[in-house]
Amino acid sequence: MKNLKLIRVTKDYTQLKVQMETGISQSVLSKYERGELIPTGDNLVILAKFYNTSIDFLMDLTDDNKPYPRKRS
Repeated sequence: MKNLKLIRVTKDYTQLKVQMETGISQSVLSKYERGELIPTGDNLVILAKFYNTSIDFLMDLTDDNKPYPRKRS
């Protein structure tokens, strides 16, 4: 999951900062970034919103990091 680490490093965030902002533990984030664990659907949504990108980008399905248009309430 190269894009998951890429976006974190590009934004100059540590795994600890991401943990504090998202509630996803640092050890789990590390496993996601190393490809040892596949993120849950809920965690993908949390991370996509946090990084303002798409789930497809986080899962390396696209190189375009633009988010999808948000649903109107």
